[in-house]
Amino acid sequence: MVQKATHLADTYKKFPVEIEAGKGSLVFDSNGKAYIDLGAQTGVNIFGSADDIWLSAVTEQAGKIPHISNSYISPPQISLSELLCERSGAEKVFFSNSGAEANECAVKAARKYSARKYPDGRHTVVTLQNSFHGRTISMLSATGQATFHRQFKPLTSGFEYVNPDCPEALYRLCGTGKICAVMIECVRGEGGVIPLPEAFAQAVKRVTTENDVLLICDEIQCGPGRCGRLFAYENYGLSPDIVTLAKGLGGGLPLGATLFFGKTADVLREGDHGSTFGGNACACAGAETVIRRLTDDVFSGVMQKSALVFGALEGAKGIKKVRGKGLMIGIETEQPSYEIAEKCAGRGVLLTTAKGCLRLLPALNIPESLLMRGIEIIKSVIAESV
Repeated sequence: MVQKATHLADTYKKFPVEIEAGKGSLVFDSNGKAYIDLGAQTGVNIFGSADDIWLSAVTEQAGKIPHISNSYISPPQISLSELLCERSGAEKVFFSNSGAEANECAVKAARKYSARKYPDGRHTVVTLQNSFHGRTISMLSATGQATFHRQFKPLTSGFEYVNPDCPEALYRLCGTGKICAVMIECVRGEGGVIPLPEAFAQAVKRVTTENDVLLICDEIQCGPGRCGRLFAYENYGLSPDIVTLAKGLGGGLPLGATLFFGKTADVLREGDHGSTFGGNACACAGAETVIRRLTDDVFSGVMQKSALVFGALEGAKGIKKVRGKGLMIGIETEQPSYEIAEKCAGRGVLLTTAKGCLRLLPALNIPESLLMRGIEIIKSVIAESV
């Protein structure tokens, strides 16, 4: 029998599944029933649950010291920061606990950069309509969805939203002299798993270069590795000044990272920012195993599996549209998505929803046979719902 979450704040609509354990892309409820996890617990368990390599690194670090204050040198932080910079081309990294915090850090850095170079109040950050950047008050303000703003006003000022189908709006805003940064998700996950239009990506590249406007790429959900490259922005040939990571980076533990490139590398100085738990030793040790295993072979596997999923779902009964990149896939259905997700859970397949569509975020190393078994169950449930 599923326990009642009587003393938890009612902030989540929970599926009636009590998860007790997991291994790889299977999770098990308190009765021992197995579920195919096609959500990787909101994209966090990037190599599946209780991954052996990740678990060994975390356990070893926990046996040494689980947390090291940022007032001291932390070997796991040093090692992970060096690896991230080596793989990305970044020069500096700030570690936090979540995607929202990583994005807060990015916005602070962008505003300080402009305050030093343009002391006339150039501080506005442009984000996209249907974007999502976190649930702190400032990141709610950055999020281009009114549904997240209701009852939390006044919001933090200094954000403007543009429709990525209208690059002209971006040109107009950046021509005002008030914009310090453009912050984008190359696939808007919470906005409905919508890839960035190519024309808008090219507009971003041009406008940020011509106006000395910083480019922040929010890779919280679309990276690392999920869209067939280490970072989703690589699919568009973009060169960001700041990149934010979380979710899959920690492999199952809370970890956020803000990566600084080129002209932003030395913006944040002593006392400008901080985080008590940011860069936790165990989280960093686990994250290093994640980044080291994100190889070309893994990326190739992601795209092969992606092609199989798209091929199986496109045109199927009850499905209106399939979109996304790599193993970040949205399924627009004729019937309400949450109802379908509930029925899938009852049939042993877990997935999430976003902006009225089903959302797939499976572990990158999910076996093809298990993935496609889950997809066939989803197709069956959708067809039966029509």
